[in-house]
Amino acid sequence: MEIGVLFGLAYGAGRPEFLDHLAVAVEERGIASVWVAEHVVLFDSYDSPYPYSRDGKAPLPADAGLLEPFVALSYLAARTTTVRLGTGICIVGQRNPLYTAKQVADLDVLSRGRVDFGVGIGWLREEYEALGVPWANRGPRTDDHLAVMRALWTDEVSSYSGRYYELPPSRLYPKPVQTPHPPIHVGGGSDAALRRAARFGQGYYGMNIPPEELPAVLTRLDAELENEGRSREGFQISIAPAFGSFGPGLADRYRDLGVDRLIVPLAAFGPEDLDRALDALTAAGV
Repeated sequence: MEIGVLFGLAYGAGRPEFLDHLAVAVEERGIASVWVAEHVVLFDSYDSPYPYSRDGKAPLPADAGLLEPFVALSYLAARTTTVRLGTGICIVGQRNPLYTAKQVADLDVLSRGRVDFGVGIGWLREEYEALGVPWANRGPRTDDHLAVMRALWTDEVSSYSGRYYELPPSRLYPKPVQTPHPPIHVGGGSDAALRRAARFGQGYYGMNIPPEELPAVLTRLDAELENEGRSREGFQISIAPAFGSFGPGLADRYRDLGVDRLIVPLAAFGPEDLDRALDALTAAGV
């Protein structure tokens, strides 16, 4: 089972000296992948419930200032050679799919084929509205956007006609290094998210799913894959456990359940914090 780390690159972690240290630190320790979160803007007050906390509030304050994921990963691509670079997650439904497809493809070229494209629909209605994108039908719109991006990455001349996007015959180059395209890892716990993973994904990205709850999720995923004529063979299961939950034996429990990649959320705001967090991860046997 591979081990990755997930960061919200905010505050001191959103500085070049931190990213320089991160690049060296993860490769020295044999970490397989680095995943970064996305939010364009945050709010002092909001009504949207954050799905991964008991009080419905996100752990980051509004002035945290997350780095844009493709900018951050491009920086890391230039300073690493082996670690894979993932979005955890890219909020596809609030983005223009052509620009997103272009960023993913270009990052894959510049990183020599090290991109993992983690995607989801997001949870923050206020962010959609600030971007001028409708909150309603964000799931079906995400499906259209993924179909558009897949066409842009794989077809010599790309086109698409859907409910939420029309792409006239056009060309996007350079194409990604990975074929047919960088792996898509679909996040979310709803039935719609699992259907999306089965239809578009090369993997599933589960957030905050404890080992005792994972079998039921995978059973539902297996049913959706079967509906698409697929199975988990060649399909990756990535799980990001709750922050602070890793400890001795955790990796073994997830591995025994069929998890291919454990993505451990870490909080660090400077090089010393980062080293302590990575050393604690190693000491926990994860």
